[in-house]
Amino acid sequence: NVRSWASRPPVQTQKPRDQFNFDHFQILRAIGKGSFGKVCIVQKRDTKKMYAMKYMNKQKCIERDEVRNVFRELQIMQGLEHPFLVNLWYSFQDEEDMFMVVDLLLGGDLRYHLQQNVHFKEDTVKLYICELALALYYLQCCHIIHRDIKPDNILLDEHGHVHITDFNIATVLKDSETATSMAGTKPYMAPEIFHSFLEGGPGYSYPVDWWSLGITAYELLRGWRPYDIHSSTPVDEILNLFRAERVHYSSTWSKGMVSLLRKLLAKDPECRLSSVADIQSLPYLADVNWDAVLEKTVSPGFIPNKGRLNCDPTFELEEMILESKPLHKKKKRLAKSKSKDGTKEACPLPAHLQQCLETVRQEFIIFNREKQQISYNTYHKSLSKELGSITPP
Repeated sequence: NVRSWASRPPVQTQKPRDQFNFDHFQILRAIGKGSFGKVCIVQKRDTKKMYAMKYMNKQKCIERDEVRNVFRELQIMQGLEHPFLVNLWYSFQDEEDMFMVVDLLLGGDLRYHLQQNVHFKEDTVKLYICELALALYYLQCCHIIHRDIKPDNILLDEHGHVHITDFNIATVLKDSETATSMAGTKPYMAPEIFHSFLEGGPGYSYPVDWWSLGITAYELLRGWRPYDIHSSTPVDEILNLFRAERVHYSSTWSKGMVSLLRKLLAKDPECRLSSVADIQSLPYLADVNWDAVLEKTVSPGFIPNKGRLNCDPTFELEEMILESKPLHKKKKRLAKSKSKDGTKEACPLPAHLQQCLETVRQEFIIFNREKQQISYNTYHKSLSKELGSITPP
């Protein structure tokens, strides 16, 4: 079942012949900028298959103390595969950068579409909730809290289905332990995260992602969030907001949707919807064919524009004009940095930085999903079976 999939043994170290490098891919264009790096569209030269490639400068990551987060994201993503996640395919490195090659999703993120004033209909948001609930259930079976569910981290494929991305602040829970650190994006963070930070206490667990799902769904339907919280809002002020403010639901929404949102936005995590079984038990979702949702045969009400990239075009301009070390000139740059006898020229970097770079080189996780022995089809059947077993009569 899905739990045995989630607890499978660690990925084996890749043999040299299985490893990929920068030369295996053709760079097509820049499409985004993440919290730790930039993203471009690439094409694998042998199969011609298209991917998104995230690349992170090693020196910048060391200077900003971000290496641990990059490694954690890599470690988490190499053990995941799901229809509603952005899945990792390859990871490799060179002297300058760390690379992660993932599913290419050209439909844009939900933040982009909100900024384009897209009006998401209730049926569309209802399907998003179902698809994201399946993804969160899978992550929970893998003992993972994402901690940053928000429109910016939900990408659409060309058919309009949702995919969760950005695992760099995700955390893994062992057994019945809880998380305690302040992590996430304030407007989407659950009350118990702020309580844990300000007042101590038992910490928090998987229900925080379901709160974020509720905030996101509300924002998609209404165009703004239920609480006026920003990144600069002090924690004590946020807790006062939760105590004093009541969420206003639009009279144009169905009673079923309002009830679903109320249950996702329950301030007490013990009372909050936080599992697929909880979601499936609601009368509002009684008509949902969960197998069809998992198979992506339920058509979303919003399909992204196929005639454009659905992203900000300034990313491409920045890469071409402002970037001091553009990716498409990497090969020539690295070749130039080597002396005539093939050894690398003396580098003026401080000794401690050189040592850190060497540690990153040694500890970087190389990954190649093509060589994994576990079949996705086997997993998919087991998940369908598991979902069937938890569907209420």
